[in-house]
Amino acid sequence: MIRYALTALLFSVLGTQYSIADWPLFRGDPRMTGVSSSKLPDRLDERWTFKCKDAVESAPAIADGVVYVASVDKHLYALDLATGKEKWKTQLGPMKAAPAVHKGRVYVGDMDGKFHAVEAATGKKLWTFETNAEIHAGANFFKDDILIGSHDSTLYRLTPDGKKVWQFMIDGPVNGAAAVAGDRTFLAGCDSVLHVVELNNGTSVGNVDLGGQAAATAAVGDDLVVVGTMTNQVVGIDWKSLKKVWEFEPKRRSQPFYASAALADKLVVTGSRDKKVYALDRATGQERWSFITEGMVDGSPVIVGSRVYAGCLSSTGEFYVLDLTTGKEVQQIALDGAVTGSPAVGTDCLIVGTERGTVYCLGKK
Repeated sequence: MIRYALTALLFSVLGTQYSIADWPLFRGDPRMTGVSSSKLPDRLDERWTFKCKDAVESAPAIADGVVYVASVDKHLYALDLATGKEKWKTQLGPMKAAPAVHKGRVYVGDMDGKFHAVEAATGKKLWTFETNAEIHAGANFFKDDILIGSHDSTLYRLTPDGKKVWQFMIDGPVNGAAAVAGDRTFLAGCDSVLHVVELNNGTSVGNVDLGGQAAATAAVGDDLVVVGTMTNQVVGIDWKSLKKVWEFEPKRRSQPFYASAALADKLVVTGSRDKKVYALDRATGQERWSFITEGMVDGSPVIVGSRVYAGCLSSTGEFYVLDLTTGKEVQQIALDGAVTGSPAVGTDCLIVGTERGTVYCLGKK
């Protein structure tokens, strides 16, 4: 309950207008924890599907009863959460980044390096900010300003009208979204470093060597930052003292961790390219359980109540519901293709896309 209250407080501080059940950002909340307070049914059924013309490789966003989906087919879609009916679509550019919703606007970057602001109610294009390389990261927010990272090795802070406030450069592409806690943002990228940046002025507070490049988004707890690396490790860092607390690497056939971690009270849950979902002790980084999947797990798992929800890169489209405590399979759902992106959680349903461009709403029929 403390964690959920903290999330609600953060939304209030940031000036958002969403209920706690919304999922307006890549990992659901500003700290990128991948945890929802919603209540999902014991068994998920297919409530509706929507077909895009190309892959959906990112997490959808959910706000005020609308689902926002970015596709490689160059379109941003707004769908009615209850029915899956299209409300509008806007052509922007090929997109692999997750959309983010804030104060009546949808923000999303594309593979051409353009970052777009769109009116949430109508899909009207409001402005575009150009970076110098493709954008894979979802946006986050500080007050009313926007934080967006690009493969041009830069994190930008932009005003609501698209003007640059400051930029913070690292020594490699920025892959993941910037997590926010208070007046700090946390940035991991291809320079193998976790950066802690002061949000008011864009200056470095400090950094920690990760020991490998990061494609994942950092997840931030009360005093712990967790991020996976391309060198087959998950790293836990005390972000207040800027010291590495623990490292985890599977003992056999370890592979990179492209998935972003989800932070429960006592566990860290993430996925690996070794075809497993892992739960680690949040305090020590020791493995508590692992679950074997049919494909690599690049999409980031989410935690809702006592369950974990995760897809994989299998062509046969397995999507898993696991018990958070034991890692045992509760349900397996067959989708139409690999899940490269991450789920988004609504009030009583879950939204996830596939490489075939199908958006699924899973809940109670």
